[in-house]
Amino acid sequence: MEDDDLAQIRKARLEQLKTSSGGGSGGGGGVSGGGQDDQRQANEADQRQSILNQILEPEAADRLGRIRLVKESRAAEVEDRLIMLARSGQLRQKVTEDQLKELLGAVAEKKEEEKIVVSRRKGAWDDDDDDDLFDL
Repeated sequence: MEDDDLAQIRKARLEQLKTSSGGGSGGGGGVSGGGQDDQRQANEADQRQSILNQILEPEAADRLGRIRLVKESRAAEVEDRLIMLARSGQLRQKVTEDQLKELLGAVAEKKEEEKIVVSRRKGAWDDDDDDDLFDL
């Protein structure tokens, strides 16, 4: 029941994306080429979704859907890895939510986050230096 609802929501969203991207294109030549491209992308998305429905338990699919809402790139990485594992025959049974969590942890560890390094100069003015101005 939930899988059907999720599939309907995804199809509706895909249609919405198709109409919004098609409205911005130019003349007649671009529309026909874009239509074929949209059709190909829709077929690929349907294929991916059918594979994921076959290899994920409902709880895991639900979690992956929530992850997609927050961080689509992370969800796409996990989906790609799951599909690769399924195609290579390494999955013996459906992926549970706990197994999905482990896979998410592995993807998070693999992905190196950007770090911002703040270097402060020595000898620069700070709040304590303001007191020195008024002691003159």
